[in-house]
Amino acid sequence: EEVKKFLAEENVSQESAGLRVAVLPGGCSGFRYSLNIEAQPAADDVVIESAGVRLFVDEFSSQYLNGTVIDYKSNFQESGFAFENPNASGGCGCGSSFTV
Repeated sequence: EEVKKFLAEENVSQESAGLRVAVLPGGCSGFRYSLNIEAQPAADDVVIESAGVRLFVDEFSSQYLNGTVIDYKSNFQESGFAFENPNASGGCGCGSSFTV
């Protein structure tokens, strides 16, 4: 539902737009997640439909995201997207990066 809200705020077509989910080098553990709203997928993206939202994943990222569950969590201290990645063997204390 949160992704749908972000798509509406960006004024992009929900039929072609989606959420880019990427794994990038960086962070204190080696890799970090990146989420961005994009108007359409790249030609070589894997496009996944989940809960009425299109996810765009590039080939490099797909090898690290296979089986990953992304959820939006909100409580009195913080809110944001959380990743449950079975491929991650460790991570940093702040939770923003991971190792494989």
